Amino acid sequence: QAQLVESGGGPVQAGGSLRLACVPSGKIFRVPVMAWYRQAPGKQRELVAGITNGGRTNYADSMKGRFTISRDNRKNTMYLQMNSLKPEDTAVYYCYGGEVLGDPQGAWGQGTQVTVSS
Repeated sequence: QAQLVESGGGPVQAGGSLRLACVPSGKIFRVPVMAWYRQAPGKQRELVAGITNGGRTNYADSMKGRFTISRDNRKNTMYLQMNSLKPEDTAVYYCYGGEVLGDPQGAWGQGTQVTVSS
């Protein structure tokens, strides 16, 4: 089964930026939908942003204008540019790929920690 590997997380001060990347590991991985989710301590996992292989995007309201999702279909790589980070953005960020959002056969990464300090 294909796996997804996230990178780019780490500590950052409020107002700073980070760029996350998600690459597949293993078999060729081409899916219609890829997305970023996040889970903060004590909270449920939530959608950050999604993108189709045609480039259509959608964002959670709290991320609009600050985060940008992109995808390089040739490299099978997805990115999340995060600007103007806030302490409430602190979470583990997960990469997802599947036929649709919420696909039970979808693949997940192990997550990358983002910690925003005030």
